Amino acid sequence: MTIYGSCLCGSVKFQFEQTAGPFEICHCTRCRKLTGAQGMPAVTIRADGYAMTEGSSCISTYEAPILYSAPAYRSTFCAKCGSPVPDPSPKEDTLEVPAGLLDGQFDSLPDKHIFVEFLPAWDSISDGRPQYDIRSLAQERSGSELPDEFRIRTHYDQNDDK
Repeated sequence: MTIYGSCLCGSVKFQFEQTAGPFEICHCTRCRKLTGAQGMPAVTIRADGYAMTEGSSCISTYEAPILYSAPAYRSTFCAKCGSPVPDPSPKEDTLEVPAGLLDGQFDSLPDKHIFVEFLPAWDSISDGRPQYDIRSLAQERSGSELPDEFRIRTHYDQNDDK
């Protein structure tokens, strides 16, 4: 089943065939800054079933400074309306699509909330879905613990010594 998406002004349009991984709501400071909200719901999709069908010339890119290790946090967005949009030419096997861009019916529900330690004080999570802070997410994804000396960095720490 083909799933369609577009930006706010409709200049950027894309489609994909299937999801490939988690549907997460990220609460990190960078995703919050990007959306202007308490978090960004994003669906992981397969790049081989994805196509940017219109508006790739309207897309601009911003690469935020690296917090821990490469790659940098890369944001692609419509230069006309500012909507975050998927990368028009993904270089990995999968990519994340902001769920708010999806048009029509999308019946999947988020799997979990991630980086919950960054959830703003004015919001709370009450949907009963699993919640992962950075340490539990690292354990879940890599199977290993973060070192004891690990320090959480935020969008504001970009100029601190690594």
